[in-house]
Amino acid sequence: MTEWLHDEQTSHKAHCPVARACGACQHVAVPYVEQLARKNARVAELFANVAPQEALRPILGMENPYHYRNKVVSPYAPGRKLPGGPGANARTDAPASRGKRNVRNKRSAVRREILCGMYAAGSHRIVDTEGCLIENEEAKRIIRAIRSLMPRFGMEPYNEDTGTGFLRHAVVRVGHESGEILVTLVTNGRDFPGSKAFCRELVKRCPTITTIVQNVNERQTNVILGQHEQRLYGPGFILDTLCGLSFRISSQSFYQVNAQQTEVLYETAIALAGFTGTESAIDAYCGTGTIGLVAAKRGAAQVTGVDTVASAIKDARENAQHNGVENARFVVGDAGDFMCELAAAGERADVLLMDPPRAGASEEFLEAAATLAPARIVYISCNPETQVRDLAFLRKRDYVVRVVQPVDMFPHTDHIETVCLLTREKSVKSYAYVDITPSELGMGGKVKKPTYKQIQAYVLETHGLKVSPLYIANVKDEFGLEKQFSYEEAGMSAKKRPNCPPEKRAAIIDALIHFGMLDEDARETE
Repeated sequence: MTEWLHDEQTSHKAHCPVARACGACQHVAVPYVEQLARKNARVAELFANVAPQEALRPILGMENPYHYRNKVVSPYAPGRKLPGGPGANARTDAPASRGKRNVRNKRSAVRREILCGMYAAGSHRIVDTEGCLIENEEAKRIIRAIRSLMPRFGMEPYNEDTGTGFLRHAVVRVGHESGEILVTLVTNGRDFPGSKAFCRELVKRCPTITTIVQNVNERQTNVILGQHEQRLYGPGFILDTLCGLSFRISSQSFYQVNAQQTEVLYETAIALAGFTGTESAIDAYCGTGTIGLVAAKRGAAQVTGVDTVASAIKDARENAQHNGVENARFVVGDAGDFMCELAAAGERADVLLMDPPRAGASEEFLEAAATLAPARIVYISCNPETQVRDLAFLRKRDYVVRVVQPVDMFPHTDHIETVCLLTREKSVKSYAYVDITPSELGMGGKVKKPTYKQIQAYVLETHGLKVSPLYIANVKDEFGLEKQFSYEEAGMSAKKRPNCPPEKRAAIIDALIHFGMLDEDARETE
């Protein structure tokens, strides 16, 4: 990929004075029209073996591909020693420095400049910048204002080599539609004397600020944010509008940094999903529920969002409530397991929306998706290479790639985002769950037919255990009560088939005895 991405044959003088030192914008010297042409060519090359030529659409670029990043992160670090007397970024009467394991002595009294900006590519060397062609200009102004106030309030920049100093990072998030601004100050310690005065002065200099939050990170780590937070000014969050819905954004919330192109991306995905008002949809890797909520508002009859991150699901539920969306629910769990359980219970989903991380989807997830067999899959990817790998797998499970739509989320960079529509080519085998007759089992009387929910309720009430429909189906299949779906047909190897834990198996057997589906003798197999 590097051959074309770093080719400079068509370069002209860069507009950015630190382009070479920074390295974040690999193609800022290349005309934007040519950047888009190169990305189109790369997508065509990548998808040649998984999608027909007619499926490829031209990349959707930006009208103004500058200052699009609505989230700006800047580290603060000590720079060179300042010559005698206080400089622009230092003062001799500053109070004792703050921060974990931070002791002021004669050596720490040496004045140094304060660096802020971004890290050079592949390093922790800060490129000190006054501006950036892709970052929000107001956010950049706030980051510089923070630096100018630090000496006055005795706030020493963090030294990652020694673990001392107070201010590690500033994270500024700007609402694309609302214009509201959240400033997060990441500090190396909780104690922040003079915080009210500092916030007052910062807001005075930058009146566009909506709220300021202190995030505490005392670990010697490359991770920016810590776990503990406190609100210093304003409500502690901002609101922004995306695709007609309002979203609450906190310091820890995931929210796309290019909101303008995110709307293009989501509108494209919803259009490809083809909702008519009757479809059920699963939003896998749903995060805070953005695209799932848009789908719920744009024609999906019911949306179920699934994610393993509990805090993200909490945000998704709050976003649904905030927007008055009642036809969307969000659950904590593995989306692959969730889809397997739906298939085992004989349920279906019409549309699968999936937006996995850069590593793509796991083979287990893809097998579960093929087992559930939705009519349409809309696959959003931030890494076309892993997406192509996953599409090749789904093609072997009777799916056909109908549309490949690239979106330029990050102009002047290597990044390409793609949205693909897949439809199921062949009819799905239906696997019936058949309760056989008592005579076939050599049992007297009539076998009752409780629903899965009745069995689950009995097990929960009697044994205090939660059991999935798939576990119930496995136990029923073991006793010949039900025809399970074919794992072989679904392409699931034996080692990947779910095993029911012994205590849950025993509880399910007890429930089946209770409902008259098994004799007491069945307990002997526990």
